[in-house]
Amino acid sequence: MSNITTSMSQYIEEHPELKYVFFGGKGGVGKTAMAGATALWLAGRGKRTLLASTNPVHSLSGLLEQSVFGAPTPVQQAENLWAYEIDTRETIERSKKEIREKIQWFLKFADISTKADDFVESATMNPAFEESAMFENMVDLMLKDEYDVYVFDTAPTANARRLLGMSKIYSLWVDKMLKSREEARTLREMLSFTKKKEEDPLLGYLLQFRQRMGQARERLTDAGKTAFFFVTLPEALPIAVITRFIGWFHDFGIPVGGVVVNMVLDKQALGDGTPEFVLNRVQMQDEHMKTIWEKFDGSVRAILPLFDQEVRGLPMLRQAGQALFAGG
Repeated sequence: MSNITTSMSQYIEEHPELKYVFFGGKGGVGKTAMAGATALWLAGRGKRTLLASTNPVHSLSGLLEQSVFGAPTPVQQAENLWAYEIDTRETIERSKKEIREKIQWFLKFADISTKADDFVESATMNPAFEESAMFENMVDLMLKDEYDVYVFDTAPTANARRLLGMSKIYSLWVDKMLKSREEARTLREMLSFTKKKEEDPLLGYLLQFRQRMGQARERLTDAGKTAFFFVTLPEALPIAVITRFIGWFHDFGIPVGGVVVNMVLDKQALGDGTPEFVLNRVQMQDEHMKTIWEKFDGSVRAILPLFDQEVRGLPMLRQAGQALFAGG
């Protein structure tokens, strides 16, 4: 059995500028609990910490046993810690309104008589629109810069990777749009009898959007400030999922902080009368742990036991934090 070369606490120590911490992995592996335990641990070390959920199916309020929906909320009995479940519906409505205004202006500019609503519906019915709106929220939080550390309980990682990849595509798309807008605008001014320059809200929006996306990409690919941690169980499917994710993230130049293995059965706790079912599970986990050491050699940051109760509420989060940051 291999040993952890760089633990979670050592990794944090070696990255003193770390500001954006993400937890990803297959659904049901304990991402929210790991994000919560990390945020609580960082807050306990004097860092103003925001624990944020960009997952449309929120579970932070349940984890913390208090409502943190809709706005950054101080976590009770925890200094320096705020938590925030982002209101997806509000975000989507706001995005729709902004898009409607931009499209209305554009249609007027282009002398097209179609109603903006038709365009808005087709643009916003796409399921990726919700993800895109959540990504915008995440970027907004990051760029506001109101906290020392941001810990994100991300949506299932395929979305996270697609959204981060989208920031590159957004930039390319916006560059193209800007070029054609500038050309159209110049042509219109040349044909116009009045030399008065018209305000172009769409152009302003695109310029601002490109700048924000550029800033977000810069931060998300900064190995000193950002780390994505992947949570797995000692089971075949979650291992396969994060293997794929890590490959994708390397392709995008997004810093991978390492792997956390959750819910490992403690062999020391097994007595003579242990049921065969449990022994079989332990043997199965042993086999998968060999795979984990082979695949993620040098990247495993922590191994957490399967606790005898659900990780929920601050006492259990502290206990999970002790296991996650053992020796730190």
